[in-house]
Amino acid sequence: MMKTDVAVLGAGIVGVAAALHLQRRGREVVLVDRRGAGEETSFGNAGIIERATIFPYLFPRDVRKLAVYAVNGLNEARYNLRDLPGLAPFLYRYFVESAPRRALDHALSIRPLIEACLDEHEKLMADAGVQHLLRKTGWLKIFRDEASFAEGRGAAEALKPFGLKAAVLDAPALRQVEPFLREVFTGAVHYLDPASVSDPQALTLGYLRLFEARGGRFLQGDAVTMRPATRGFGVETVQGPLLAREMVLCLGPWSDLALAPLGYKIPFAVKRGYHRHFRAQAQASLSRPVLDADRGYLLAPMAQGIRLTTGAEFARRDAPPDYTQVEQSEIFARELFPLGARIEPTPWMGRRPCLPDMLPVLGPAPRHKGLWFNFGHQHHGLTLSAVCGRLLAEMMTGEQPFADPSPFSIERF
Repeated sequence: MMKTDVAVLGAGIVGVAAALHLQRRGREVVLVDRRGAGEETSFGNAGIIERATIFPYLFPRDVRKLAVYAVNGLNEARYNLRDLPGLAPFLYRYFVESAPRRALDHALSIRPLIEACLDEHEKLMADAGVQHLLRKTGWLKIFRDEASFAEGRGAAEALKPFGLKAAVLDAPALRQVEPFLREVFTGAVHYLDPASVSDPQALTLGYLRLFEARGGRFLQGDAVTMRPATRGFGVETVQGPLLAREMVLCLGPWSDLALAPLGYKIPFAVKRGYHRHFRAQAQASLSRPVLDADRGYLLAPMAQGIRLTTGAEFARRDAPPDYTQVEQSEIFARELFPLGARIEPTPWMGRRPCLPDMLPVLGPAPRHKGLWFNFGHQHHGLTLSAVCGRLLAEMMTGEQPFADPSPFSIERF
């Protein structure tokens, strides 16, 4: 039987970053995943390290907007009626947790992590030699009419007390920043503090190479075989059984499958999303991610081409793909930017792991000594991966945590 100090289950960006931080603090660490590193949720995101999003994505409270969502009238969010009964308990609690007072509490809880998210990634990128993947050009939220532009300006203004910088751009100023955007917009907000990466999976693989170069091992295995053992926790791998003194669950949208056999029940749901890459026409290009706020999709320049990513689809994790959102988004995107040919024949689909307060679960398991959680990062798995890896490693090794971890405890449920 193979043995190690710590086994990290899940080799997405969250798991690999946590493994690196534990390894840096002297722990022998093994990564375990049923697939290759960064091949699930970490593969298909918008690539933004979202240094500016203090407030989490909230459930809308405007009755008129909710009525439009109810008939799938907005491209940014979609649901399948057949999946609604199973999602209803989560959606109700999501609505409750999005009340203004609660939302402010959640924002203040996550603020230290958001403030440190880019710094922690830059440290890991420097160690891994992948700084070339990083663009410190911010991202754009563009608006097609004056009413939504006014809302966007107000949201940007609300971030000023947090020391965040945003530039409000009218149409001529926006054309200076992104000259290849077609003139369907009224204006934009340029969020200046965030950065983005040109290939999210390449970033994960870069971190994995650093982990292995420092002596870490990556094994193939399925987390559902994880069981408490006499001296830690065991998991089956292709290379043989592994016994770890401590175990970290970084399983993203599959976390509930490992939690249920241990008796942990949480209000967990998945927001699915899609992406597709396109070539740009002629010499057209983008210098940063662009969110079309009124149409609910995002374009991001990637190594593979221009990546179009969708908003949220509320559906069962393993329901068949529904490409309605990505196809509608393509129509809107061609109005905004000179997209060329599709690169992939079929869109990619991913799953975002979400809790109703839009905060991750990070910390020890209350009933299983040596078991730790690091999942549920909703839309911000890439953003929070490095900083959550640091906070988790500080807790596990007895250091003074740089931020209060109590708001992220699984016991809040």
